Amino acid sequence: MSRPGHFLLPGAVGLDVTRRYAAVRQAVAWCYRGGSISAEPRINDRIRVPEVRLVGPSGEQVGIVPLAKALELAQEYDLDLVEVAATARPPVCKLMDYGKFKYESAMKAREARKNQAHTVIKEMKLRPKIDPHDYDTKKGHVVRFLKQGDKVKITIMFRGREQSRPELGFRLLQRLASDVEDLGFIESNPKQDGRNMIMVLGPHKKKTEAMAEAREAQAARKAERQGTTDAPSEGDTAEAPAAAAEAPAETPSEA
Repeated sequence: MSRPGHFLLPGAVGLDVTRRYAAVRQAVAWCYRGGSISAEPRINDRIRVPEVRLVGPSGEQVGIVPLAKALELAQEYDLDLVEVAATARPPVCKLMDYGKFKYESAMKAREARKNQAHTVIKEMKLRPKIDPHDYDTKKGHVVRFLKQGDKVKITIMFRGREQSRPELGFRLLQRLASDVEDLGFIESNPKQDGRNMIMVLGPHKKKTEAMAEAREAQAARKAERQGTTDAPSEGDTAEAPAAAAEAPAETPSEA
């Protein structure tokens, strides 16, 4: 015999009524939502409203027309009826080639992602008593990063007794900032962080400008290589007249 508030169900013996009711509610809600929500606009027969505010193929305002009339015009122009503003009353629909519209939108989004610039923070670590050759190598990396339009985080690492001489790291950071001042500036002044001293350099050029210059330089190098490949070598041009001069003149054959 079941307890008060419980009863036996086929296939779910002793299942709590509240849990059963919640499961039914979830299933019904899912059915009414129609599964996952699509981001695609409704087109043609998928539009289920009595009338729409119609926009012509060239952007002209046609006005509020019945849905059947809008679909008839779309068929007449061999275009699609696309719902562009579903929340309006009545919804706004436009006559367009939906396949071409999707293709152009995808190409624009791809081009935007291609030209999108993400500022990256590079990191370079140095020691207070760095060797001059190592310093030149590290500075070369910092110069390359700044030319690419990236920020550079410079970290001076102190070890042992070096921690009692923070002025060594400060002077090294000031020296590095002075050596690359034509490419970058001090965005964050040197500050002590435990055993390390940190400074951030920012580039004078924006990332988009650096990317554009890099593309132009790459195109120029490619054009130069093609020109060098297509142009005849000096040896070929010098041998051609000599070969023509050494070739014996043809004598007319006797009849």
